[in-house]
Amino acid sequence: MSTITQPTPTAARRQQNGLTSQQIRAGIGGAIAVGGLVLMVANQMNVAYLLLGLLLGLLVWKPFHGILVAYSIISVYPVLRIVSISLRPSTGLLSRSLDIIPAGATLQSYNNLFNEEPFLQWAWNSLSITVTVSIIGVAVAATGAYAFSRWRFFGRRPALIFLLTTQMIPAGMLVIPIFVIVAQLGLANQIIGLVLAYISTAVPFSIWILKGYYDTIPPDLEEAAMVDGCNRMEAFWRIILPLSTPALSIVFLFNFLAAWSEFIVAKVILTAQSVMTWPLGLNQLIGTFQTDWGKYAAGSVLVTVPVLLLFMWQSKYLISGLTLGSVKS
Repeated sequence: MSTITQPTPTAARRQQNGLTSQQIRAGIGGAIAVGGLVLMVANQMNVAYLLLGLLLGLLVWKPFHGILVAYSIISVYPVLRIVSISLRPSTGLLSRSLDIIPAGATLQSYNNLFNEEPFLQWAWNSLSITVTVSIIGVAVAATGAYAFSRWRFFGRRPALIFLLTTQMIPAGMLVIPIFVIVAQLGLANQIIGLVLAYISTAVPFSIWILKGYYDTIPPDLEEAAMVDGCNRMEAFWRIILPLSTPALSIVFLFNFLAAWSEFIVAKVILTAQSVMTWPLGLNQLIGTFQTDWGKYAAGSVLVTVPVLLLFMWQSKYLISGLTLGSVKS
């Protein structure tokens, strides 16, 4: 016979007090929001007062939600400022106005960027380098991490520690040795030289991520596949790689981001106009006495589009790829 437990008087009072407290916060938050609406009407329909009132009201009503919204606004606002500068007419580039959509907004800066600068060439060079580095980095790291995960060979742990140690060296310290190696190979001022330099720095971190993910996949799956007639390589190709799609996507994304916006190594290896990437190209727009901020902001907005599209495409893998890749050696 089942019994129904009744809440104790103390628990009931706590529940009632919590509900009352939530109602009080909701009322105060609503009053603050209404105050923002009143200030907006009193100040010639200035929407900023309404938004501020809504934010303060949310902070009172739902503090955690309010903090997240405030942080999102702080994070997004600089990006919106860059968009605003790219839309300003040439006579208003140095304006101190905080309007997101400036007065007399125009696309002239984008038009000048494409007509006066080889921006498409810069973007193509960056895209070809980045995609090549990402694909080769994933391929090399996938096989290397599989070896570290499945076999226990002499020097395995020191090799893993060595790979991790390479990530602790600042990028600036690697510029000179990387340039010397690239120059000795006769690949200076060539895209392939920059690709090799990026791959050498991307593979160690990628191996660590994939190795941790492979450790979470039971070896029984491969053994069952080999019992059914697969060899080791076929089991890796047909079993491990499909199960590792989230981790492979994360590694591809990390390699893409690292190569897409890198400046220091590219500045040392590439000097010719025909092989410049977009960071080098936009850097040329910064003059000693004058800078075309309109074209610079327009280029900054355009180069975020590939990264944004990649994030949207791989968003379903972000959480699973980062959390399931446990660091277990």
